[in-house]
Amino acid sequence: MKLYGLKNCDTCRRALKSLSERGIEVAFVDLRAEGVSKSILPRFYAAFGDELLNRRSTTWRNLGVDGRSGDPLTLMAAHPALMKRPLIDRAGQLHLGWGREVRSALLA
Repeated sequence: MKLYGLKNCDTCRRALKSLSERGIEVAFVDLRAEGVSKSILPRFYAAFGDELLNRRSTTWRNLGVDGRSGDPLTLMAAHPALMKRPLIDRAGQLHLGWGREVRSALLA
């Protein structure tokens, strides 16, 4: 299982902790430190669409109107903090966030 997120994201840390407490091995990919793979981003965007773009983030607010008008994939590649987190890939099955539905699917 791979978990894509930011090391300082509280939700990503909660997800990692919950998964490791259940004995599930997780490879963590820090999107800010490692960047966003050109093959991963389109795959997640195809699965989640505009839901992937976090329009409530500080990064989004700091972009200004002109900065927000670009292609979502280009924006997220340039600013990984714009993506909702965590992004989880379990054997090809994709999950976004750490809500009740995702927790029950991964921790059951």
